[in-house]
Amino acid sequence: MPFVWSIGTIIGPFIGGTFADPHDAFPNVFPVDGLFYRYPYLLPNLVCAALLFVSIILGYFLLEETHPDMQPRVFLPDDTFASEETPLLETMDAMKRPAVDMRDDNYGTVRGRDAQAAAKKVDQPYNIYTKPIMSLIAALCIFTYHSMTYDHLLPIFFEDDRATANPMSILATPSSPFYSPGGLGLSLRAVGMIMAVNGVIALFVQAVIFPFVAEKLGIFRLFIIVTVLHPIAYLMVPSLLFVPESMLYAGIYFCLAIRNIMSIILYPVLLILIKEATPTPKALGKVNGLAASAAAGFRMIAPPVAGWLYTTGSKVDCAALAWYGSAVVAVIGAIQCFSVKRQRKEEMCEEDAQPILRKKESRVTVTEVFSDAE
Repeated sequence: MPFVWSIGTIIGPFIGGTFADPHDAFPNVFPVDGLFYRYPYLLPNLVCAALLFVSIILGYFLLEETHPDMQPRVFLPDDTFASEETPLLETMDAMKRPAVDMRDDNYGTVRGRDAQAAAKKVDQPYNIYTKPIMSLIAALCIFTYHSMTYDHLLPIFFEDDRATANPMSILATPSSPFYSPGGLGLSLRAVGMIMAVNGVIALFVQAVIFPFVAEKLGIFRLFIIVTVLHPIAYLMVPSLLFVPESMLYAGIYFCLAIRNIMSIILYPVLLILIKEATPTPKALGKVNGLAASAAAGFRMIAPPVAGWLYTTGSKVDCAALAWYGSAVVAVIGAIQCFSVKRQRKEEMCEEDAQPILRKKESRVTVTEVFSDAE
């Protein structure tokens, strides 16, 4: 999923940067006083809505049910179903084996089953509100919050006008890390191109870097490393205000590369760990739904909080306040990640599933044998 997301981050900024304010980009096609002249951001939204409609149609016709108990009959193997005619059917293989087991212990049934084996297949109760799952969902929520603030603040910071130095500001000292007036003052087209390149970087990280480091370090160790190092990605961005004009784009792409290495690796790692912590495949829907709902809540509050911090900081020549706020949340995530304890799936099934099956009783029968000599 992150791989496909990276492809979308290439196409999305291209659509926004190309079709926003179409009269300015294509004056002959979109004249003055036209619909798209009065609503300069309508065209890219219509394109996105059309793509969303296509995705709904494709999902309806192409997606298959994955729940074990809800799969349609046509997707199950042919030998899953048996009838009274099944024993009379002859196979086509060289051994001429019958279609069903016709031994004595199976007499009278089409498909004989052992009672104890059937009892083991009874659905066991499970608990999804376990400490490993809750810790991972908390980590996902923290990551989702500061990752959303980054995506929200980045184009604003790029397009915000550069502010002239204010010597009267209490923060206007060479040694003050909080003095960061305004943004970079880039154009809408330049921001769209930067965001498209950002998608290419994310695609490279997902396709090349992530498989390599996951194989070398392991999923859990990689989770700890990228979570602890994540605050660096937010502390670097405000320093772009002091980068020379000739090196600005190089500095931007360097910051984007560091951030993509952290976020593109952390997101699939969290999804893998949540799946491994799920006690049974039948609980994946509930666990994923709970994780997605919790993450969506944090994703909802991230933009207004980040926007308020950016506005408040800009009034006091400290636009970096929003970035530092995100860094603080990332530090909280770096501390919280150590509360996630790694457990094997078998151990979690034993502790959290809480099976109510009785132990099989063993009986020993002693038979006395008498000799004729006695």
